[in-house]
Amino acid sequence: MDLPVIDLDVFLSEPRDSDKVVNECRKAADALITYGALVLHDSRVSEEDNTTFLDLLEDYFAQPIAELKKDERPDLSYQIGVTLENTEKPKCAVDEPCLRIIAKLDPAERPLDITAHAPDPKCRFFWRMGEKAPYETQFPGLNASNVIPQGEILRERWSPTMQQWGCSMKSAVTNLAEMAAMGLGLPAETFTDAGRYGPHLLAPTASDLVKYGKKDTILAGFHTDLNFLTIHGRSRYPGLHIWARNTGKRIAVKIPEGNYLLVQAGKQLEHITGGLIKAGFHEVVVNEKTLSTIETRKVQYPQRPLIRISSTFFWHLNSDFDLSPIPQLAARAQVIREEQTRLGQEEVYTVYKPMKVGHHVQK
Repeated sequence: MDLPVIDLDVFLSEPRDSDKVVNECRKAADALITYGALVLHDSRVSEEDNTTFLDLLEDYFAQPIAELKKDERPDLSYQIGVTLENTEKPKCAVDEPCLRIIAKLDPAERPLDITAHAPDPKCRFFWRMGEKAPYETQFPGLNASNVIPQGEILRERWSPTMQQWGCSMKSAVTNLAEMAAMGLGLPAETFTDAGRYGPHLLAPTASDLVKYGKKDTILAGFHTDLNFLTIHGRSRYPGLHIWARNTGKRIAVKIPEGNYLLVQAGKQLEHITGGLIKAGFHEVVVNEKTLSTIETRKVQYPQRPLIRISSTFFWHLNSDFDLSPIPQLAARAQVIREEQTRLGQEEVYTVYKPMKVGHHVQK
């Protein structure tokens, strides 16, 4: 199954009230409602920038653990800097509503078993990409200053490379947030105004495929993201699976080469739409295609580290924003739930209580 492809170039080049833009925005909103994900085409995105970014992160995570630990900030709950392997735990493994979602899936469409899954063997780096608010936030831990690695081969390359790729993805996902708002019948700036001063994060993960390259190894267990929208560049190694909300099908993600990105809905988007759009479940595993790519890269790039980097960006709403369902979207969500109940496809019912975005993230 292929995800819908949304052309951001149409949105950027045509009048906002043109039929082309209106139809493309509706297509984007419908894709998020149906699949919780879409593929985004943006001619501004450079494959060369993604390559430079992946090279940098491979070099960074190939460093000794002692060097990496210098960039840890556990006192800030790892909300900035590096998080080492076997630290992050997939919430779904101990979350009854999530386990019920898995149980309802056809056995052939379920994720790899996570009920006894240990913490994820992946590492992560959080690089802040938000605009500093002109006021004192209630959530300073979610808006801390960046950590810059001091390794000799990394120090000079780090900030320019992170900013270049991070800005490309931030621009793309910000424009998509405008498209989604228009496609849902809202003013274009509805979500982007709420996301101004948000603690946006360039958040690559890294999995050592020498240590964790055995088939069916779970690199990132079945989960959803806490933020508003997640956007990914193309990884060098396959293994990302997502689940389409209204089909129950597991999809092996393929991002085309060139100016394409993957976008997934997060929990903040689910909350503000009252469940009309559901946060997309996903996992990263070692599968046959991962193994094939490992062998190919051993031959073609024998000097490069065998590390799977995910080129990921988390776009957040402002931590101080009052998050509550938009009434007309919550009403549409209720209609969908009633229809699914009639079809025997009842979803887990969720109450979306008003709260600050920062509290939503912390809980």
